[in-house]
Amino acid sequence: MDKISAACAMEWSIQLDKALRSSNPALAVETILQTGPRLERWGQEPEATKALCSIFGLVPGEDRLFANAILLRLADAFRFGDKKIRLSVVRIFLTSIRCNRSKKLRKQKRRTFLNSSVYNHEELLRRVKVVFDTGDVESRAMALVLFGCWADFAKDSAEIRYLVLSSMVSSNILEVKASLFAASRFCELTDDFASVVLEMMVNMMASPETLPAVRLGGASVFTRMVCSYSVSKRAYKTGIKLVLDSSEENFIIAMLVSLSKLVSKSTSLISEQVDVLLPYLSQENSWQMRETALKCLHLLFVKEGCCSPVNMHVIKAVFSILHELELPSVMHCGALQILHKIFLLTLPNLPSFEKLEFDHLLAILENAAQSPIMSKCLAALRILTDISSKLWARKNSESFAVYSSPLPLRVISLVMAQLRSLVKQLPDPCQTSSRIFHEIKSLLKLILQLVGEHPDLGATVLGEIGSFIKYFGTPNENVLASKHIASSEVLDFEGDMYQAFRSKLLSHIHRFVATCLQILNEAGAITTNVFGKVQLLVKHLHHGRIFDCYTRTIYSLLLHSRLFGILIEHPFKQELATLEHACKMLSERDNWHSYKAGIYATNQGAWITATFIFAELMSRVQSESCYCWFKSLVQFSHSEAKLWLSPLAKQGSFLEGSVGTNELLAFLKDNFGELGQDAAGNDDVPNYRDVLVGAYKNVCSSIETLERVIISRKAFCFQRWFFSLRAKLLGAVGEILEVLDTSKQETFSIIIEVQNSALTNIKCLEKFTQFSCRLNRLAKEFNLINSSFIGMDCESLKIIARLALSCSLLAFSAGFPHFFPNLPAYKYLRTCVREHSQQSNLSSMLLQDLLSRLLHIDHEVSMDLCKLLDNGGCPTKCSHLQSGNYILKSGHEVKDILDIIRYAVSTVMHLQIETNRIQNEAIISHVTKNGVELLLEISRKWLQIPFQMPKQFFNTSTDSRNQSQITVSSGLHLSLNLCLQLRNASPELSLGLTKLYCVLYSRVSFQKQSHRERNNEEMESQCQPWESEEIVEMNEKLFQYVTECAKKTTSYGKRFRDDDMNDDQMVYEFVCFEPNAKGQGFSSCVLDVSHFPVGCYRVEWYSCCIDNEGSYWSVLPLNSRPVFTVQESLFV
Repeated sequence: MDKISAACAMEWSIQLDKALRSSNPALAVETILQTGPRLERWGQEPEATKALCSIFGLVPGEDRLFANAILLRLADAFRFGDKKIRLSVVRIFLTSIRCNRSKKLRKQKRRTFLNSSVYNHEELLRRVKVVFDTGDVESRAMALVLFGCWADFAKDSAEIRYLVLSSMVSSNILEVKASLFAASRFCELTDDFASVVLEMMVNMMASPETLPAVRLGGASVFTRMVCSYSVSKRAYKTGIKLVLDSSEENFIIAMLVSLSKLVSKSTSLISEQVDVLLPYLSQENSWQMRETALKCLHLLFVKEGCCSPVNMHVIKAVFSILHELELPSVMHCGALQILHKIFLLTLPNLPSFEKLEFDHLLAILENAAQSPIMSKCLAALRILTDISSKLWARKNSESFAVYSSPLPLRVISLVMAQLRSLVKQLPDPCQTSSRIFHEIKSLLKLILQLVGEHPDLGATVLGEIGSFIKYFGTPNENVLASKHIASSEVLDFEGDMYQAFRSKLLSHIHRFVATCLQILNEAGAITTNVFGKVQLLVKHLHHGRIFDCYTRTIYSLLLHSRLFGILIEHPFKQELATLEHACKMLSERDNWHSYKAGIYATNQGAWITATFIFAELMSRVQSESCYCWFKSLVQFSHSEAKLWLSPLAKQGSFLEGSVGTNELLAFLKDNFGELGQDAAGNDDVPNYRDVLVGAYKNVCSSIETLERVIISRKAFCFQRWFFSLRAKLLGAVGEILEVLDTSKQETFSIIIEVQNSALTNIKCLEKFTQFSCRLNRLAKEFNLINSSFIGMDCESLKIIARLALSCSLLAFSAGFPHFFPNLPAYKYLRTCVREHSQQSNLSSMLLQDLLSRLLHIDHEVSMDLCKLLDNGGCPTKCSHLQSGNYILKSGHEVKDILDIIRYAVSTVMHLQIETNRIQNEAIISHVTKNGVELLLEISRKWLQIPFQMPKQFFNTSTDSRNQSQITVSSGLHLSLNLCLQLRNASPELSLGLTKLYCVLYSRVSFQKQSHRERNNEEMESQCQPWESEEIVEMNEKLFQYVTECAKKTTSYGKRFRDDDMNDDQMVYEFVCFEPNAKGQGFSSCVLDVSHFPVGCYRVEWYSCCIDNEGSYWSVLPLNSRPVFTVQESLFV
């Protein structure tokens, strides 16, 4: 557990004291500068509560005592130290001021810390005032700066106020500047002081004796007149009058900047300030004045994002800057950025453009988009892209058809032209090319924006990218002939010195193509034409002689995407091509790129390629941990490859007509015999059940292999959990198929048609009920793993969400008996449900679960599911709190699952209608027979859905924990002081959390051996939270509690004591934490264990967090469960 700042305060205070007493002044300065960030971090943390003090062994109030000591020591160092020490003290408080301005949300926390940490503010001020009274000019100036830094409490001292005001009229310019800084800080906090300063500023500025440097320094004070609207308005009017009355250019420039900053915080004055700035853009003014006016407009519209009414005069004035080509490109870029912001925020409300005006606007923007200066080009292209996205949809095409092609196509053409121009700028291999790649990504991002708004352009964009790859990969006369490109434009990338540049560029384009396909998929725009363009793109890349094998492999894997589905006519031919590239890559000993290609193959579901790559790499590694890692990947990939091949192996006609089948099998036999034999198969093709059993064993073996890794067993949390869920899913479907084994269907059919076979049918339906409960729970576990890893990539979230949807589908199908209330055994089946689930109404639970996943995907099926609900209504929503789980969207990836769901729901609805016409005696046989056929068909269809590995699987981390002994006397409650700390979390994530919640619970049945009898290995074996039988139920309880807290419902308690069906008493309590910047939260709780017998018991716990967007995320507990001991009471 990391120490908080309050626990370190004594150590910091002692270190500072030793350094200040040292004879080495450099050490004193260094320690003072170290103290600044420490105080800054301390200011971000909540105040030390009683529970927090207990955890760290602090006396309540001790932290304030040492904070007071540190601040007073700094004041003493300023009082008695030399110039360097004084300067270092001033520097740390000035740094704090800058952080306050950059992080406005935490400003109040820091002020509270500074106010509450010092018992006597007058002592700080008194010690600094001594320096002001007795020091030289520099010391007086530094003292004034400190008064400004401490304005939160210094403003309340009449003596300090007087010192600041009197110093403003000092004859020393350094002292005046320091007093102006202090005065500006005071003006932010108090109205009366701001009014006095404003009057003094008017007199100072009007006086001819005032030095120019003082006038410039005084201009900055106007920026801080923000304590109230009345003061701000008066300061602005006064400032405008000073500008109009002055002829000094430098002063006018300084005032325009200050007044612009002032009005950016008071939107009612923005339009007036814009009118003031526009005349200074005219050509009559100097270049410096025009640049300042443009920067002020940029501040108002771009940096501060102010949105005020804008008329055509503003747009025309800014456009006039673009006409003057002799102006610096910085001004052109600033003008374009201003126009971009105006168009985004206010263009829909502007008067309609005349066609000639709009033609002129687009012509200027097109010229800017072709500029060799990339910043100017990008700014123009962004405007054109947003016009294409927003205005194009608002206006009719005639008023925008300025070019021979529609504007979006024209923008794509301009972007591609700039992309070619960038690539032509061959980077020096000895220098970094990060700038070029940043610009390339910016250009590609604009195209993605256009594709998102116009999905019909997808094929065109992919065609352009294909042409670019051909242009990039074949720098010879063929390109010149086919593309009509001048010889001066031909690229020369064949040298090995540019290999890194080539690979990185193509990697960016590969990610662009994959993202583009995802956008088209979500828009339902994946067509044969799109697939053809991707095929042609990959073909161009394969024909390019300068591309390496890794690049060829990952581009070839694009064609394995589930997005294309049945569009791939010859999957074996494609698999063979990918394997050939992978084989060449491995032969070149390019192990790292081979590993990356293997990862991408698992993401795409190319399991044969993944198995081949990982098996080769496994034979090359030397460390035991790496060998176990690759072996687990080989075992898992091999099982998934067999699952992929088994449905195809049963389609003999498909295999015979599939191009590349024989070549693929021969390649596998020559290079990887075992998988080759599996792929080739025998005359007796194994049935689905055997394949699933084999896959289940392989996944279990993968888990065992990972367990043998020598490093901490807390590593590979996601991997082992994911393997475990996959094994549970395969095992459940395998058991279903064992009941529905095709080799036993004939016998089974005879059995269920026997006249007196009611008992047999009931037992069969009971088994299906058990399967349904297991699969429903498994779907919730997939939800849980999705919400337990914050920051997981979007693709991984999609894959796991699809797995959860498929589990929900299988649970719905296996629970078919519960959709027929007229079944004679219906009440008995509902009783069976209670043994496997907390709810007795399984049909409602299954429908609610499936419906909640389909609401955003298929409205028609959702309505059918609503009809199947007992009450005929829509699913209840537990809260407005948003779970961190990914919400699936319609697309090709879920099309296969949706087709099966439609089939399952329609079959159940049809069967319900049929059973209403059948006599009671025959209902159970009819439902059982048809339900078995439905479940068998759905299981077969489900097996044909390709499986993909989430990218999150390849993110690994380790961690460790310590455990201490906890004891409580018999008959008493257990009081715990808790610290919940996030591990492996980025600082951005920790700062984005608003609340942490935890549920702790224990049962009498959790009794264990004593602490002394348990060894470390046994402790470690308990650290897999996904193995708990209660993980789903307790997380649902936690989610319900957090929901009630979000609703501010006070009737929902936080401490509970329940008895389950086996009289196993359970106690649990919910706890809330306020996280600090490190992701730490502190709290306390009491568990009612007064009824627990003497012995040792473990405490289970699960936690969650709420981020600043209101999303709910589960937090995986990685440490050992706490263990407490109930001892005999010492008192009678």
